Amino acid sequence: MTTHSGDDVVPSGETLERMTENLQKVEELSERLQRVLTNRQTHNPALDGPNQELFGRAAQAYWAEAVNNPAKVFEHQMTYWADTMKQFVQAQQELAKGKLTAPEDPGPKDRRFANPLWDTHPYFNYVKKQYLINAEALTTAVQDVTDLDPSEKNRLTYFARQIVDLMSPTNFLATNPDALEKALETEGQSLVQGLENLIHDLEANKGELVVKLADETAFELGRNIATTPGKVVFRNRMMELIQYTATTDEVHKTPLVIFPPWINKYYILDLKAQNSLVKWLVDQGHTVFVVSWVNPDPTYRDIGMEDYIEDGYLTAIAEIKAITGEKQVNAIGYCIAGTTLALTLSLLKQNGDKSVKSATFFTALTDFSDQGEFAPFLTNDFIDGIEEEIEDKGVLPSVIMARTFSFLRSNDLIYGPAIKSYMMGETPPAFDLLYWNGDGANLPGKMSMQYLRGLCQRDELAQGGFDLLGHKLTLGDVDVPLCAIACETDHIAAWKDSYRGIQQMGSKDKTFIMTQSGHIAGIVNPPTRNKYGHYTNPDLKLDYADWLAGADFHEGSWWPRWESWLKKRAGKMIPARIPGDSSHPVLCDAPGTYVAKKATL
Repeated sequence: MTTHSGDDVVPSGETLERMTENLQKVEELSERLQRVLTNRQTHNPALDGPNQELFGRAAQAYWAEAVNNPAKVFEHQMTYWADTMKQFVQAQQELAKGKLTAPEDPGPKDRRFANPLWDTHPYFNYVKKQYLINAEALTTAVQDVTDLDPSEKNRLTYFARQIVDLMSPTNFLATNPDALEKALETEGQSLVQGLENLIHDLEANKGELVVKLADETAFELGRNIATTPGKVVFRNRMMELIQYTATTDEVHKTPLVIFPPWINKYYILDLKAQNSLVKWLVDQGHTVFVVSWVNPDPTYRDIGMEDYIEDGYLTAIAEIKAITGEKQVNAIGYCIAGTTLALTLSLLKQNGDKSVKSATFFTALTDFSDQGEFAPFLTNDFIDGIEEEIEDKGVLPSVIMARTFSFLRSNDLIYGPAIKSYMMGETPPAFDLLYWNGDGANLPGKMSMQYLRGLCQRDELAQGGFDLLGHKLTLGDVDVPLCAIACETDHIAAWKDSYRGIQQMGSKDKTFIMTQSGHIAGIVNPPTRNKYGHYTNPDLKLDYADWLAGADFHEGSWWPRWESWLKKRAGKMIPARIPGDSSHPVLCDAPGTYVAKKATL
């Protein structure tokens, strides 16, 4: 509230009191900020010297191009200068007319610039268009650098994109109209709350800035997330085995086990009743088991892929067979758990073990010959830095994995949420998917390096065999009936790479489905939502482009199509089972205890 005295605007006593309170709050918060930054413990050697060397080599390559092909560099400079001057002249012409308006052409649409002021206000419009000109100039300069190794060029492109995204005017208070308007409306309270949100995130991560994506107080495991009824019927150092309570009078004879990725928690497949794949499968009459992996601490530094296979996959399968009295199970592997399922199937084949009746792969990579968007993170110097981090901590901390995945979609997973939290002072949304995304897990040191060096870098599973447990494990050994689900816009496991791995598997009974959307939304796609469709083509001898060109598109979720495939391999119907048996007493209710452990490093 303000009062007017002549031409002066005089703040009311109430407003002055609020401003004073906010200033005192800012002083207190600034002290907390100083403390958390002073005590900052993080160190990520993977992002130190090697990248500085990369930019040095890029600069040398650019100037070499200037000497060898000066016309191209001159063209870059002239184009940039012309675009900048054109924009400046347009702005001057509008001001000369005495109009406080933007030019008639407000520039290209970009969802970051949704506020109408970006198009109508001359200051914000000028800032936006100059940023877009700068971004285009930098992107073009990087694209035209030729004297670099392809892997270094790929990496340079990635870091250039990060710079472009970072320098967006929406990321700075003085050039963000949404934040400025909110600050005026709230008399600065939004900025105070934003500073408090920033400090809270820093304190929660020991000085490392990890933007909180969801309201952590809005969810409780077993109450409003991960709620499908079930029991923990087995536990060892690697996992808890959950058996879900039947909802039908009869169930398929062959039980189903889901191996989720241990990079995150299993309940991505059981967020809530409306989108829970676990509940849906139970309702279709399957006896469903899920492995809930331990969240490793430094004592797990020497745990490798072999431990996940022996104490995870093989043990879970053996215990399920014992509980149900069946000789075989149907298995699902999601993401890295799908990669490891392929390793396990190769091992079982070489040992003459037919415990797995069929296998389903959710967005799983087994051929890493094309590293795609992860190429910048799979160079030797970067992984050397990761290895140094692991030597220090014993595990690969979840924060590093989370940050890596987030920077692949920085505007959506870093800058957008940061603007809302730190500039607008908003509380993160109560969104179950984002809550799960922030509930990360550490990775054991040995396992991390086996995966990064042997599978990702050297592509050993697809190129000659991966040495493990005294065997050379290969894709050709995977000969059980299989179905693979890949996602069209997956930036973690590109569908064409998943497809290429499936092609190399030895099974004569293969089905491949490509669903619309990405790594999570493409999988968590219940029939009731009727949101994303999917593609099928039975000819898996085609290369991926021809496969897609000849594929049939189907409206709606892939779940029913896959379940029709699954139930043909799930046996006859028998009376519903009760979780556990006399030798497997119920240890606790689902979702168990392992899933509740938070990553603390």
